[in-house]
Amino acid sequence: MRTGIIGAGIAGLTTAIALQRQGIPTEIFEAAPEIKPIGAGLGLAANAIKAFRHVGIAEAVIAAGLSLDSYRILDEQGHIINATDSNLLSQRYGLNNFTIHRAELHRVLQDHIAPGTLHLHKKAIDLKQTTAGIELFFEDGSTTTVNHLILADGINSPIRQKLLPQVQPRYAGYTCWRAVIENPGLNLTAAIETWGTKGRFGYVPLAHNKVYWYACVNAPQNSAVMQAYNITDLRKTFSHYHAPIPEILAHTQTHQLIWNDICDLPALPRYSFGNILLIGDAGHATTPNMGQGACQAIEDGVVLAEVWRKANSFAEAAIQFEKIRRNRTQWVIKQSYRLGRVAHLQNRFLVNLRNKVFRIMPAAVNQSQLDKLFQIQF
Repeated sequence: MRTGIIGAGIAGLTTAIALQRQGIPTEIFEAAPEIKPIGAGLGLAANAIKAFRHVGIAEAVIAAGLSLDSYRILDEQGHIINATDSNLLSQRYGLNNFTIHRAELHRVLQDHIAPGTLHLHKKAIDLKQTTAGIELFFEDGSTTTVNHLILADGINSPIRQKLLPQVQPRYAGYTCWRAVIENPGLNLTAAIETWGTKGRFGYVPLAHNKVYWYACVNAPQNSAVMQAYNITDLRKTFSHYHAPIPEILAHTQTHQLIWNDICDLPALPRYSFGNILLIGDAGHATTPNMGQGACQAIEDGVVLAEVWRKANSFAEAAIQFEKIRRNRTQWVIKQSYRLGRVAHLQNRFLVNLRNKVFRIMPAAVNQSQLDKLFQIQF
């Protein structure tokens, strides 16, 4: 029996590792002709590290990243709106705030898949159900047949669009620039996100003396103006924000920028289609406001391996996976979308009101949400 995974991102690679460790052979088909060390930084919360521990690779992942002492939301003058202490996180969930370069995480994951199971330059564009299984058609003209298919090829998955043509990505209302730069001498030990009337700016230290930063501003979708933005434009936009934001931008060059509109997927009616299953961003892409996109993708792989181990068939496992994962991932999508709307308020009166509410919010409210995210069993 052949199990195919479309997409060698975080979801696809984690799933391959989890399944292979259950003795289920898998093959991964990746559209890119080569795996390049690209991308920016990302955070991995306690639920993601728990999942990695379950499959035995947490220490390798942790060694490639950096633990932080806190996560803080500030206003544009640098005053605290909300904060989470990593010591408290560690005591309650067993892990501090953690950050890693996406390329480093990919490297670790690739190191743990079975040799010879990753096939590059294989962009799946169509499929056909046959008596022999699921025939996959690739952009290069080749085909292959698998018995079970796991779609992990992202928010714009062409196969998902054939299965659910009515489902389209939803624009969140803001666009984003990211970059990873050499640390210009800043003493950074926390993840910081600043909410201001001109937009949102976040920065975190990475391993190997790097800094990852991102900037989001409200804008029309597919804006030619935003696409043409360079580092000079961003320096002007955030010039009045607190230190070290101007300094970070001063040490960034235009060629280092990664730009894209922020989108998610509205609630999919289903993730399972018999011997076909949607996971990761192909099934539940979320905005990055809760730092849970990669975390939920990682959870997917571990949960699928566990339910398949107990099921009589892949189709049965896919149905069980959907029952377990759909409510949780859709909750994350909704919460993250709402948080983004709140973070991107521009009216000064509403901004001041929001900041005041967040400052007086009882710690139990934050704790309740973190418990829902982090207290997960595999």
